[in-house]
Amino acid sequence: MKNQRPRLSPAIADVRRAVRAALHDGELVLVALSGGPDSLALAAAVAFEAPRAGARAGTVIVDHGLQAGSADAAARARGQAEALGLDPVRVETVTVGVDGGPEAAARTARYRALSEAASGLGAAAVLLGHTLDDQAETVLLGLARGSGAASLQGMAAETGIYRRPLLGIRRQQTVQFCEDSGLSPWHDPQNSDPAFTRVRVRSTVLPMLETELGPGVSEALARTAGQLREDAEALDHFAEEIAEDLAEHSEAGISLPVGALAANPAALRQRLIRLAVDSEFHVSLSRSQTLEVARLVTDWHGQGAIDLPGVRVERHAGLLLFSARD
Repeated sequence: MKNQRPRLSPAIADVRRAVRAALHDGELVLVALSGGPDSLALAAAVAFEAPRAGARAGTVIVDHGLQAGSADAAARARGQAEALGLDPVRVETVTVGVDGGPEAAARTARYRALSEAASGLGAAAVLLGHTLDDQAETVLLGLARGSGAASLQGMAAETGIYRRPLLGIRRQQTVQFCEDSGLSPWHDPQNSDPAFTRVRVRSTVLPMLETELGPGVSEALARTAGQLREDAEALDHFAEEIAEDLAEHSEAGISLPVGALAANPAALRQRLIRLAVDSEFHVSLSRSQTLEVARLVTDWHGQGAIDLPGVRVERHAGLLLFSARD
């Protein structure tokens, strides 16, 4: 009887299959590796699949320095990356600020380090280990905060240099991947600290919803994110096409005809307003600011100009006029 190749476990097969689609011939990709189950499973799958796709694969390990032993954890992750055959392997030590709270500040520092490493090494992409569970948590947090459709879209599979090949993979599959592969992941104590909102969502809120509503809540939230992203991309596309026809540029700024704005549904009208401000002045309007500008179209009773950060908006002669302000 001929020797047969050992059968892959379902977890290894699923993770490798997901990773395969994110790799392209001739490029260098970097795995953002913390040493946790998600990123370690991703790193191992990338190390296996990259040569078969004609790609090169390395890793970036970010040491946030926020807890005792972080340097040891980074060194351990480095050793695992080298054992997997990833090259180059880079460890970046960052200083975490305070803006936006500890989670946001750490994220800002981490992404800055990842971006700079990718630029310095000439990498085409950085692969992140976000899973379906992370997506569900993101959507639920956005829903609870009333952050609107942009937040409910969750994380994109690809944003700039960042790719998230595991968004269709459950966290339990990455844990099983590591066990089946003989890998020993690091478990970050902060991932079980209830002081963090996301941890409470993960450990308490989602399990409670599964208990009360039945299984499949995480998958449903992830599906919702995907559907909202498709809708938003379509609306953004339509807004860009309409803006090309409507927008008039001048030395003072940009203008949009009130009649055309009024004739469009609210979702498109508000996108046109945000698009005009962002493209001309590189300013991102909040929803409340956008609605205030939209009132110059839908609730006009002679009100004066609206002063926003960096932008002044006024209605004159049937036009919304957007101009820079000091």
